[in-house]
Amino acid sequence: MPDIVIHLVASALYAGLALHFWNTRWRSATPPDPRAWESAAILAPLALHGVLLYADLFGARELRFGFAQALSTMLWLAVAICWLEGLAYRIQMLYAMALAVAALCVPLPAFFPGRIAPQAFPIEFRLHLVAGMLAYSLFAVAMLHAVLISIVERQLHGRPAQADRGLPPLLSMESLVFRLTAAAFVVLTLTFVVGAMYSESIFGRAMRFDHKTVFVVLSWIIFGWLLFGRWRYGWRGRTAFRWTLAGFLMLMLAYPGSRFVLEVVLGRG
Repeated sequence: MPDIVIHLVASALYAGLALHFWNTRWRSATPPDPRAWESAAILAPLALHGVLLYADLFGARELRFGFAQALSTMLWLAVAICWLEGLAYRIQMLYAMALAVAALCVPLPAFFPGRIAPQAFPIEFRLHLVAGMLAYSLFAVAMLHAVLISIVERQLHGRPAQADRGLPPLLSMESLVFRLTAAAFVVLTLTFVVGAMYSESIFGRAMRFDHKTVFVVLSWIIFGWLLFGRWRYGWRGRTAFRWTLAGFLMLMLAYPGSRFVLEVVLGRG
């Protein structure tokens, strides 16, 4: 089966499930309880997507990793995190958003193959790359939670009857957002440190102060300030949402955004 067809099949499966959760959890007046077959169904596109990513990152002789591969990896990990979360919490409303974005991102590598790395990087570099994407994914899941909380809060003020969707209490969901953010912050910090050490040993310098580095550092500062504000001042609600959004935008501009500009807008690959 051609590679592009496999990507499109995985995208279609994600999209179909996203539509299912949209109809049953967002549009339905009486959302059903979580069903075992729904969790099992998500594993099908998740497994197919994982096979595609493994072939790109670990199975190929040449390492290609552009904005498309970054977004695809990030969303695969994000869906996996949401799936695991759904085993303990009633967050099926979140599935509709995560699966819809994954449906858009999974076929991107088939259309945008990305740049070829200038040299054969060892397995340690590929694992470092995956660790960085894990940090991105944790932040993405935290962002999706923050968006969901913001929507539910608006419904509570405008149409309270529509806000009761069987979700965990908002305070519990906010605590979950900050736990995800803290975990992502730790992973991002470790990835940043390990990447600097690896770069120093291979290229003789810890980092280049380009736009990618600037955006990563800015996002690290923003998320660190957000966690400090939560601990020291008890930030929540709109304040926390704005800082989460700002940090996530900086992070997206760091690698996916910069690579998109180079590969698509400027055509440099």
